[in-house]
Amino acid sequence: MEHKTLMALLVGAVLSTTACDNGGTTQTEGGAEQSASANKADIGDVLATVNGLKVGAEDFKAAASRKVPTNGKSLSTAEKGEVLDRLVDEKLLYLAAMEQGLDKDPKVQKVMVNTLLREAVYAKVKNSDFNDEDLQKYFDEHKDEFVVPEKVQIKRILVKVSDERPDDAAKAEAARILGELKGNIDQFKDLASKHSEDPYKRRGGDVGFVPKDGKPGLDSTIVEKAFGLSVGELSEVFKTDEGYNIVLNANKRDKVERTFQQMKGSVLRKIKNEKLKSLYDSFVDDLRTGAKIAKEDGKLEAIEVEAARAPKHPGIAPTSGRSVPRSKVPPGILPPTKAQ
Repeated sequence: MEHKTLMALLVGAVLSTTACDNGGTTQTEGGAEQSASANKADIGDVLATVNGLKVGAEDFKAAASRKVPTNGKSLSTAEKGEVLDRLVDEKLLYLAAMEQGLDKDPKVQKVMVNTLLREAVYAKVKNSDFNDEDLQKYFDEHKDEFVVPEKVQIKRILVKVSDERPDDAAKAEAARILGELKGNIDQFKDLASKHSEDPYKRRGGDVGFVPKDGKPGLDSTIVEKAFGLSVGELSEVFKTDEGYNIVLNANKRDKVERTFQQMKGSVLRKIKNEKLKSLYDSFVDDLRTGAKIAKEDGKLEAIEVEAARAPKHPGIAPTSGRSVPRSKVPPGILPPTKAQ
């Protein structure tokens, strides 16, 4: 099969670059070969065993770190459990891929999972499966989802409270900056670039256009304040968990309702994504049935998880025509590479 030949070439390339790091292979009770380097000292405490394959604390922390909120709050035990469940799912998918002879090396598990899903799940859904009547019905039943909500362009300056700058000093500094802005609001970009301490500093404090339901990583109080201002109006200094803030409502976009013909392409993507998600869940559920899964949920609470410094996309990222957004599939699982 041509696809498997390409996979074999890919696997060979990966293994050739990692051979110096691996000291051979060991046999698991489930018949899967694991790199000898993937022992307990490398993977950390074992949190789950899936048909002989171990899920270690080190892999868990790497996956969980991408779910840590930007506000610095730690994951709950339930959230950690969800991460562990996803890692268990990945092991199940990996084993199924091995049974099809794709490969047996842990370093290419993500590649094999993507290949398995493309062949066993995503290939079953095509655009032609949905006729205009299906799309119109979905649109009529979900009209609110296709409305472009009202948005405001938020610009923000944040002055943090720290050991070097106690609360009173931070509040006074924010008040001083606000005083400068009231004299000339056109200075906002320059003053934000110079004084703000939030991630948007390099953009002159420009958070972008944000709907009323907010934006990930942005305190809801910031959004509420911005929507309470007229365009071109500055807020007074106010405090959030991050420190003292000044917000400018820089612009506004009104709510826009779209027709079915305008949104037909979006309707097709949404209905197709829902079908793909359903097939994925069913496929993994079938793999779980009868599988030997032993999880150590009690160990999750004690594990400290740090936020990832930069997003990492395991496996081979699609280059074009993604049929399923990353938000629609479980972490670590990539969508098909071609729209059908």
